[in-house]
Amino acid sequence: MDLIANLAIGFDAAVTPLNLAYCFVGVLVGTLIGALPGLGPVATIAMLLPITFGLPPVTSLIMLAGIYYGAQYGGSTTAILINLPGESSSVITALDGYQMARKGRGGVALAVSAIGSFVAGTIATIVIALCAPPLAQVAIQFGPAEYFALMVLGLVGSIVLAQGPLLPAFGMIVLGLLLGTVGADPETSAPRFSGGLPELADGIGFVAVAMGLFGIAEMVSNVATMEGKGSAIRKVTSLTPTRSDMRRIVAPILRGTAIGSVLGVLPGGGAILASFAAYSVEKKVARSEVPFGSGAIEGVAAPEAANNAGAQTSFIPMLTLGIPANPVMALMIGALIIQGIQPGPAILREQPQLFWGVVVSMWIGNAFLVVLNLPLIGLWVRLLSIPYHLLYPAILLFCAIGAFSVSNSTFDLWLVAGFGAVGYVFSKLGCEPAPLVLAFILGPMMEDNLRRALMLSRGDPSALVSSPISIGLLVAAAVILLAIISPAIRSGRMKAFQESA
Repeated sequence: MDLIANLAIGFDAAVTPLNLAYCFVGVLVGTLIGALPGLGPVATIAMLLPITFGLPPVTSLIMLAGIYYGAQYGGSTTAILINLPGESSSVITALDGYQMARKGRGGVALAVSAIGSFVAGTIATIVIALCAPPLAQVAIQFGPAEYFALMVLGLVGSIVLAQGPLLPAFGMIVLGLLLGTVGADPETSAPRFSGGLPELADGIGFVAVAMGLFGIAEMVSNVATMEGKGSAIRKVTSLTPTRSDMRRIVAPILRGTAIGSVLGVLPGGGAILASFAAYSVEKKVARSEVPFGSGAIEGVAAPEAANNAGAQTSFIPMLTLGIPANPVMALMIGALIIQGIQPGPAILREQPQLFWGVVVSMWIGNAFLVVLNLPLIGLWVRLLSIPYHLLYPAILLFCAIGAFSVSNSTFDLWLVAGFGAVGYVFSKLGCEPAPLVLAFILGPMMEDNLRRALMLSRGDPSALVSSPISIGLLVAAAVILLAIISPAIRSGRMKAFQESA
């Protein structure tokens, strides 16, 4: 009965003209940026953060969530039709989806992608509704020491998805923690590491960091890489799968949904890891009539279900624990903090309309996506004919206006430009900026909880390992750390990223 009452609260919050409109805008923009190679949900959400300041918190989160899981749908369109994944999680889909398109079955592949994503999104939303409240009840028992241990686990988990060698990933985390210390000391309010600049008295703005590292840097990198790319667009004929196709995709969709739902919750998890894992599982267990890599329909159904399920269940740790499972969730935490809302266990008690409104909006958004995706395939593909060098100035101008509108300060523009340059250098050096952003978000919260734990214990560091929960979380972080630095796991990790590239 509690679940029904909570869903009623969610419907009351989500089914309003304003929230329905922004849900539609979110999934539409998400599908668009998913279909356009070089534009991803991280960069787009970073650029749209200033817009959310004037919106109610539930409306802004509904829109940002729609962009995220909408991008998982849109990325499959170009991956299947022209072998050019619009979103990183659609890389695996291109392996068999494009081969199906070459055989004249591109429409069927797109339909299977939409069906798998819709089913997975629906099931994943049910998982969120069922699992999030018990998890929040457990998290209420957390004290400062437990939260500190949980954030350590989150940072260690973020290394798993950092592409390239492990050492740069560790370096990004350290740099993010250092950047998070700029500003006023949380206990004494004394300025620190601000260089005497009054603009940095409150710290470095999250919007500037996100927009620079993910927005500007991504655009500059894509100017050189996107020009001249492409392939002949495959003609889409029938969109209707046969009965045999439907029988073959049921089990892969369910397996992909289960894998994505689990991996989406884990720190460092998300749509990319989920789609790769689901494809790997299908290669081992599925009895496909067509070899994988040659147009196996199971190779489209499983990763598409997994990436959508992983995208949606990653909201569970973000909303209930305040821990981002991936860079997109880090941006959403930043959007909530800017609006004065601290994600965590108390959000279900203090902001039920926010939590359950977002949950219900996922059902509505998935329904919007089914209606949008297939009829507008021709439009998404035609957008690829727009030269990227024409989109680039418009995106830069949008970023500049958004950054300036946050505090009407030209200093923020310089910060965005500076972080954009730094982000471009990182991309050339093979350093993934995602761990930096996660550390930048978690760093101040880690420091605050560490200080509280030590103050309560009068400086005794053993307080950090005084409860079974904190010990378990720290042990889990240590196990993950030892696993990823072991030669066997490290080589497998590098191979996975090389295959996805």
